[in-house]
Amino acid sequence: MRVNGIRLDLVRVFAAPKRVYNAGHFLTTAAQEVRMKIYDVTVGVSPAMPVWRNNPGVELERMNKIEAGANSNVSRLAMGVHSGTHVDAPVHFIQGAAGVDTLKLEILMGRASVINLPKVARVTASDLAAAKIPPRTRRLLIKTRNSGFWASGDEEFHTDFVGVGPDAAEWLVRRGIQLVGVDYLSVAPWKESRPTHEILLRAGVIVVEGLNLSGVRPGSYEFVCLPLKLLECDGAPARAVLVK
Repeated sequence: MRVNGIRLDLVRVFAAPKRVYNAGHFLTTAAQEVRMKIYDVTVGVSPAMPVWRNNPGVELERMNKIEAGANSNVSRLAMGVHSGTHVDAPVHFIQGAAGVDTLKLEILMGRASVINLPKVARVTASDLAAAKIPPRTRRLLIKTRNSGFWASGDEEFHTDFVGVGPDAAEWLVRRGIQLVGVDYLSVAPWKESRPTHEILLRAGVIVVEGLNLSGVRPGSYEFVCLPLKLLECDGAPARAVLVK
């Protein structure tokens, strides 16, 4: 099925039943055939969540309250665009480059491979070469020990997170990866932000950061990541899910 020119594979009914007695029968049969499982890999947004050092914290405040006589509850949200699960735009590290609103939805949605590198302190090209990534992979999500921070509800910002080194970034570009997702707030190691980001963003690789992959096993999934359409912005918070 295509919507606005984008191929959607999220719900696939490979074969309709031979006999359909009514709509309820069809839906039940279809659900049994698909057996789809959805993994929400988005970090929950709250004032308690960790944010990158010196970045704005999260403010989430109920401004209008029904219990105080208001007609409805209305809240105010203020946060940095690189908080929690988010997408980087080229202009994040490249002056004058494109904003997050220009990123291609057909890359942000589609088949993705999840790999697990639980013992590495830094993702290297050798790690990726040994990870048995399927040859036609275009979207790659890298699970590391970072996901343990999200699983435990850790509210502290950690500088010892696992990042992707420049050599690994170059490997991803050579391999034709179009989207890379990582499970902490930066794709690059602490205090080495620029080289890895520039290699990926200059090559047109979409970078998704802050994924919670703690409940996801390695394998092939359908990935959907939709950043807010913030015009000309350097990044945007996103909701991300994996479908098996």
